Amino acid sequence: MIYRFRVILDAEEDVFRDIEMLASATLEDFHNAITQAFGFEGGEMASFYLSDNEWNQGEEFSLFDMSDGLEPVRIMEETALDSVLDEDQTRMIYLYDFLSMWTFYVELAEIAEKQEGILYPHLVFAHGQLPDSPPAKQFEASDELGEFGDTDLDVDDYESLDFDENWN
Repeated sequence: MIYRFRVILDAEEDVFRDIEMLASATLEDFHNAITQAFGFEGGEMASFYLSDNEWNQGEEFSLFDMSDGLEPVRIMEETALDSVLDEDQTRMIYLYDFLSMWTFYVELAEIAEKQEGILYPHLVFAHGQLPDSPPAKQFEASDELGEFGDTDLDVDDYESLDFDENWN
């Protein structure tokens, strides 16, 4: 079986690649196919995240385990595509280069039979050029309470803070 993906850069202009992968290939194989398809050198950190239909970020699959053993981490090279994606779970978010934050939406478009004479991964279609720098991100504030439960904190109001500013 092969998985046909559309990988879309999170940008205003349409930049995407259609890539076919063996269903048994690893996420690391897919990471390498994406970096080649978009013309990256491939030397930066990257992660895949499972996603729901609203593109909310879920479980992470990291290129390397950098957790220092504190939390279990799923690694790309140990995770096959068909172990995390199927007809029900079709979306992932792919982040490349954590300093630049190249962000891609990945969608499993079709599960099909392998074609004889085609080597996988297979770049099926390319549209648009990758910009020189990643598109700027606009982060939205949450309506939830902040870390300390107070969204109306005035940092210039030392009188109401619960500490002695001359403690040392």
